[in-house]
Amino acid sequence: MNELLNNNILLTIILVIGTFVTLQVSKYFLRKIGLTKEANEKRVYYISKSVNLVVLVVAVFLCAAIWSMKFDGILIFISSIFAVVGIALFAQWSILSNVTSSIIIFFTFPAKVGESIKILDGDNSVSGKIVEISLFQIHMLDEEGDLIIYPNNLFMQKPIIKLNNVKSSPND
Repeated sequence: MNELLNNNILLTIILVIGTFVTLQVSKYFLRKIGLTKEANEKRVYYISKSVNLVVLVVAVFLCAAIWSMKFDGILIFISSIFAVVGIALFAQWSILSNVTSSIIIFFTFPAKVGESIKILDGDNSVSGKIVEISLFQIHMLDEEGDLIIYPNNLFMQKPIIKLNNVKSSPND
């Protein structure tokens, strides 16, 4: 019994240290990726918080497994929470879709803040200079100086053209 308690304490300490190291390493790599892609600090912050949440939830479940907690009551509670959240997200599916798209854009999108793009959407095509990429939408300024706010989930679904801002002169 005493040996089992010592093992659980040791495993918990290892888990806490491992979680701390994972959080620091993910913070370092997300900052590095953000600098490489010249992402806004606010975007890096939001992506970092999302990753931290996932790491901490996994750590809590691992800690519960180490201490052999009975999952019956916890699973009922968690499934009830997921049912309520699921219904809420089904009603507002675009919230989750926009956050997920923001994370994908952070890691893969070739255009960045300051570049001009055109989003092809039939008669509703828009073009402008990207001024911010937030957790839920892309902010662009069109040629007239109007602010265009485009949802991240639609941004991921439409073809994007990177506009060349360099205009050649007739003497070239």
